[in-house]
Amino acid sequence: MTLDGVCDHTVGITDEDLHQHYAELLDNAGVILYGRTTYQLMQFWQTLLKNPSGQKSMDDFALAIDKVPKIVFSKTLKNTEWDSAKLATKEIEKEVLELKQQSESRKDILVGSRSLIIQLMNLNLIDEFQLCIHPMIEGKGLPLFDQIKERTIFKLLNTKTFNSGAIVLYYKPTQQ
Repeated sequence: MTLDGVCDHTVGITDEDLHQHYAELLDNAGVILYGRTTYQLMQFWQTLLKNPSGQKSMDDFALAIDKVPKIVFSKTLKNTEWDSAKLATKEIEKEVLELKQQSESRKDILVGSRSLIIQLMNLNLIDEFQLCIHPMIEGKGLPLFDQIKERTIFKLLNTKTFNSGAIVLYYKPTQQ
């Protein structure tokens, strides 16, 4: 997200370090959850699998995102058109609770869509936030934390700074 709280995968300052960070995050993921809009945006990475860009960090990210299983929550998509993705068959609360029970290897369940983050936050089903703040003001767009039902207090666990000036803040919800 940007300094003004806008959540949009098409804005931000991306660089080699950031792509490498997220490729490593995906390598440790058991599954990533998407809503339709973000999922369709992320399908861009399929094009780099077929036609690599020549930029190592981007091509590595494309390989990493291709490998991780994806569950897409959509009422309009009929198929995912990506071998490693499937459409959700349950409501998000039930799906996530089942995934948490199945996660014997304790691989991460990542959430890559604003709408799902809001729903899961309202259901108290998020164990940790990794917020990447880009050093820019977008001035328009959707705020990440919109329609949150209850106040939440967080404990800062860690930070990671990138050459671009972006910073990842690792937070754990501590109370409502």
